[in-house]
Amino acid sequence: MSAERLSFLVGQKAVYPCHGVGTIETIESRDIGGAAQEFYVLKIHATGAKVMVPTRSAQTVGMRAVISAPEVERIYEILKSPSKKSNATWNRRFRALNEKLNTGDLVEIAEVLRDLSSLKHDKDLSFGEKKMLERARNMIVSEICAARGEDIHMVESELNGILIRDL
Repeated sequence: MSAERLSFLVGQKAVYPCHGVGTIETIESRDIGGAAQEFYVLKIHATGAKVMVPTRSAQTVGMRAVISAPEVERIYEILKSPSKKSNATWNRRFRALNEKLNTGDLVEIAEVLRDLSSLKHDKDLSFGEKKMLERARNMIVSEICAARGEDIHMVESELNGILIRDL
């Protein structure tokens, strides 16, 4: 494991896996088991939830900085690429896609969005797959908005253009 630790500042945007983009509201010290421990208090943009992440294990749990504006193009290239068709049963496919989604890695989340969007046009998605598609889309939209400083409607419109183009 790298000795390098992530360091975030109050007011900085960060991504926490499974929750998405949030803003560091404070860095608090709490007494846990007789030892002082510092926590990032992250307010998640999509839900308003507050998440406390120990500063010393932020990298281990997958907390990361928001992607840069140039990296957004890489995400769009993934969304434009052909989807990967799976012959697995729906529950195996669901489990595999859910694991990708839970990594917090935007490349993998983009693959989930691309593959489920394509599958949606071939057949009806299960309730769980529809929720996963919505979650992947929301995570990508919120991070692209944060990376580019753009309005949510503009980013959603761009995504619609990319995802509908392949039909």
